[in-house]
Amino acid sequence: MNLEYALNHPNVCAEQPVEDCGIIVFGASGDLVHRKLIPALYGLALRRLLPPRFYILGFARSEMTDEVFRERMREAITDAHGEQPADTLNAFLAMCRYTSGSYDDPAAYEKLAGRCSVCDLDFDSSGNRLFYLALPPELHPEVVERLAQAGMTSEGQDHKPWARVVFEKPFGHDLQSALRLDARLGKVLAPHQIFRMDHYLGKETVQSVLMFRFANAIFEPLWNRSYIDHIQISALESIGVEHRGGYYDKAGCLRDMFQNHMLQMLAITAMEPPISFQAERVREERTKLLRSIRPWPEDDPANWIVRGQYMAGPPNILPNTQTGTRTAHSALPDYRRERGVAQDSETETYVAARLLIDNWRWQGVPFYLRSGKGLQRKVSEIAVTFKRVPYSMFGMTSKAQMPANVLVLKIQPDEGIDLTIQTKQPGPKSCMSSMSLSFKYQEVFGVTPPNAYERLLLDCMQGDRTLFWSSEGVEAAWRLIDPVLDMWRRRPERCPLHRYPAGSWGPEAADALLVNAGHRWRRPPEMAGTHTAFF
Repeated sequence: MNLEYALNHPNVCAEQPVEDCGIIVFGASGDLVHRKLIPALYGLALRRLLPPRFYILGFARSEMTDEVFRERMREAITDAHGEQPADTLNAFLAMCRYTSGSYDDPAAYEKLAGRCSVCDLDFDSSGNRLFYLALPPELHPEVVERLAQAGMTSEGQDHKPWARVVFEKPFGHDLQSALRLDARLGKVLAPHQIFRMDHYLGKETVQSVLMFRFANAIFEPLWNRSYIDHIQISALESIGVEHRGGYYDKAGCLRDMFQNHMLQMLAITAMEPPISFQAERVREERTKLLRSIRPWPEDDPANWIVRGQYMAGPPNILPNTQTGTRTAHSALPDYRRERGVAQDSETETYVAARLLIDNWRWQGVPFYLRSGKGLQRKVSEIAVTFKRVPYSMFGMTSKAQMPANVLVLKIQPDEGIDLTIQTKQPGPKSCMSSMSLSFKYQEVFGVTPPNAYERLLLDCMQGDRTLFWSSEGVEAAWRLIDPVLDMWRRRPERCPLHRYPAGSWGPEAADALLVNAGHRWRRPPEMAGTHTAFF
């Protein structure tokens, strides 16, 4: 496929209109707002996807004027997007205002309500409000209750004007805390007002899985135990915990990645087709899939799940696919020497797991999930390995001679899709070779896929909860994860913490999860591809 083909074929879009609204950002002086939210909102403005009348009102403890806030937002935008045309940037910043106060002070919310009313008048907004809580999760219940007491979460007839609240993960620290949080939110918010954010669901390739499966008749009939041998889902990072050591040491990889991102990617990959592409129907099928996952056995956990922690390693030398050169990355320190991490920490920075799904479609098909920090390469992908041909008439019988077809959905970097097939090499002899049919979003469409937060913020403004967690989904995920955390706490010797050098592919013990079943983790050159032909 090339750009000319893509542009000459009509696009089918199902976008809802975006209504005028105010975007009230709690924690507006924090890192998440600087790195993600404001750049994403500006990205929507560049694509002309924001409503014609809107405003952004920041709220945090730090005192600052509107002008200082705008300068900070200017810096955030240029950090993310580079230098921008002055007229475009200034027009966006003119929509930004700021107010300060304590998150537990009722007077601060009365002041905030007054600023919102003034902004509604100044920007001719219709009173719709989107509250984004870029705050530590422990503050969420009190902030929402204070908003309700100040009358800011009330909606009019037929939800006009509307009020919606966006919550960043994690959704609780364990099952009981998640249930308590849900109960408190349910007392002051209606279900349609709650948007539980998981930015992985906003990534372009993750969204594409649904259309890839359910809009192409050649793949969905093969998407089951009869044709698929196993599936690997990876979310690997080459960086360490960086500035998040204090948070990460209390959470760990299982809470930080598996309970949300990894299980959601699994659910989208394996769910049954919903009866329609409506939010509640899609969310129901994701939850059904999560409930179908077989719990990990407590009597033999080491053969199902492996945990590791990185230690100091040598500088990481990585290939640069753009220039063909190799780039050296600084060596990481031992995790236990990272800032904010306990010197005797037993927190896992890597988890690999094998799991089974007990339903008609997937019975007996192993799913392998892995995520970690301090690894050799940054890569997130979903790799579907199909069963090998039952008989080879070419006289080639080994896996090396007759490898399986593999479909890889690349989430990041180099977003795209690869399909590895077998074909004849040119020449007078019957020689077989693997070839990757590949496309990259940037090469085909000529644009970089948008930031995941752009997609999700747009959905919030449209009231579309398709790519957000439901309370039932959160509960199902915690019911799977909680027993593992409890077992690690009570019987750590049953699933020991394996130390692995930074810059490696993780602990060797993770390989045994696959080897015993005749499989192995994907590593270069598989992740880089072999012979490539572009669609």
